[in-house]
Amino acid sequence: MATGREIDTDILSDEIFDVLCSMCKNKGKHTEGEKFCVDCEDYFCITCVQVHSEVPVLAGHNVLDISQVRSGASKGLPRGPTERWGRHSHKHIDMYCQNHDNVGCSTCIAVDHRLCKDTFYIPEYIQNTTYQVASRDIQTKLKEIAKTLEEQADIFKHDKQRLFKRKAQIMADIRKFRQEINDHLDKLEKSSIDEIEDKVKCLEDNIEDGLTKIQAIKSMITSANDKLASTSTNPSEVFVYVKMAEDAANVADIYIENGKLRSTVEDVEFQPDSAILIQLLHEQTLGVLTVKPTMNADNILQKKGEQSYNVKVSTDKNSCNISSACCMEDGTIILADFNNGKLKRLHSCTYSVTDTFDLPEDPYQVCIIGKTHVAVTVPSKKEVHLISLEREMKTTHKFNTDFECYGLAYANSNLYISDSQTSVYMYTLSGRKLNQFSKNQSGHEMLSNICSLAVNKDATRIYVADHFNGLIVMDSNGQVITSFNDEQIKGANCCYLTEVGSVLAPGSAFNNVLQFTCDGELIGEVIKDDSGKGGILSVCCNQQMSNMYISRVWEDNIEVYDI
Repeated sequence: MATGREIDTDILSDEIFDVLCSMCKNKGKHTEGEKFCVDCEDYFCITCVQVHSEVPVLAGHNVLDISQVRSGASKGLPRGPTERWGRHSHKHIDMYCQNHDNVGCSTCIAVDHRLCKDTFYIPEYIQNTTYQVASRDIQTKLKEIAKTLEEQADIFKHDKQRLFKRKAQIMADIRKFRQEINDHLDKLEKSSIDEIEDKVKCLEDNIEDGLTKIQAIKSMITSANDKLASTSTNPSEVFVYVKMAEDAANVADIYIENGKLRSTVEDVEFQPDSAILIQLLHEQTLGVLTVKPTMNADNILQKKGEQSYNVKVSTDKNSCNISSACCMEDGTIILADFNNGKLKRLHSCTYSVTDTFDLPEDPYQVCIIGKTHVAVTVPSKKEVHLISLEREMKTTHKFNTDFECYGLAYANSNLYISDSQTSVYMYTLSGRKLNQFSKNQSGHEMLSNICSLAVNKDATRIYVADHFNGLIVMDSNGQVITSFNDEQIKGANCCYLTEVGSVLAPGSAFNNVLQFTCDGELIGEVIKDDSGKGGILSVCCNQQMSNMYISRVWEDNIEVYDI
């Protein structure tokens, strides 16, 4: 044991820090040690030294008063540290490895530092070197670290409070949205009931009119018959009655032959709008819940690592031309392959094509309309398809437009669809046209060659990528708020709204991607000009904003960037 070592206790100052009772310390208490056991190398308070003495195996240990230790009255008394080592709890931390600048117990040093040359018993090291323990400096540093940790803890607590507030707000929004749906359903029900009431009233009036005419003719016939049946002795009068009866019969015959006395009422039927029910049946929640990053929307995205993945499948007859892409909440990526007439679903981790869906013609822009649905435009067919992503992809509903539809976005329960020229239209999911935006306040056309659309969630901003006019931002009434048509965005054919609210728009002429604020102000260039690659067709990000996906003209690969 350490008691065999000869330690010069005179070198230690009397200004020794108060030591704690080892047994109390293990219980989380801070009681000053008043006794020292030479055999155990531990300090004890009055209470605990009594317990120590009552243990038979420890009864013969040499227990000294703390004053003897401080005065150095016991020669050879080890004055090493009293802190126990966690790895070997029965050992004190009394050894120091200078090579690794680590302390430990004798067992750890013997095992883990057996090849180290400079290992010392700590009291001897302190005695034989000029090493000064900078406890105040370390304490200052520890206080600074503790302060930093406390500040970080406060941030976590603040984030927790903010999260609970946000949860309450979202739950209130859900209930409000449900009430809005109920209110609107009540209005639809009332409109439907009013419509049937009006229609039935009209048909009822026709029936009543027919009954009135029948009653009048019937009265006329009855009167004529009654007069003929009377016993008149006046031949002239009988002649008059006969002629009057003939006239009544002729009038009745005319009404009967012409169908004027026949009921023409039609069956009244009600055909429910199946698109409303289909939409509700395919929705699992009242909306899409996403976990958004808390990054500032105005901070430029930083491109990090880059990988390329092939998305061509065996049934493709042509090179891929990914005209549009969107990323679902679970990370699944949906690609619109214009050149092969397909939608393709990519795995969120391997980026391999897991399944495909053939459309009647070439798809152009695809957008998310729920957790399990997307919508896609088919320009040559003038169709918009709603596609279910559950199990295998399939069309659940489609409707026609009266124009070749290209750009597509979904917001506030409506679809925003563009032609390839000057107009943006607003449609319901069932295919009813609600509005059209094509001219500014002065009556002039705002757009000329629309390639892509994006709309924020409350539909207060409509973003248009115009091949000749750059990025155009419109309000909910279709009026231009701002536009950006610099050389940097020449040949714009795509715009994408990120989850943090910034807008990405590539310029195909320069193979770059620009980032804008939600109001269309340029933040910077995310992807620099690379003339060695094909023009950029589409760009999108996952909802966690950790990856960005880019497709290029006539390319079988998509590029995946860490951001």
